[in-house]
Amino acid sequence: MNAIIIPTPLRKFTGGAGRFESPAESVQDLLSDLVKSHEGLRPHLFDNGGDLRSFIRVYVGDEDIHELEGTATRLSAGTEVSIIPAIAGGIA
Repeated sequence: MNAIIIPTPLRKFTGGAGRFESPAESVQDLLSDLVKSHEGLRPHLFDNGGDLRSFIRVYVGDEDIHELEGTATRLSAGTEVSIIPAIAGGIA
């Protein structure tokens, strides 16, 4: 099984769950399984065209999937994936 870590701001769409597990073999399949199980997450992760939103970063271990093969990145059994939403802030 592979796992995806749900960041705190998105846990209200997963019933409070901070972790989701699936036998998915790619990042795309893992994300698809996640939003099938928690449909409320879909608009927060994907745009209307079905692409991952630009302000969402996904990491396999400590590597950004944009540095790998994007959502086509293959997963080995036991891989941990993290969703990292952009955080705005700073001094104006």
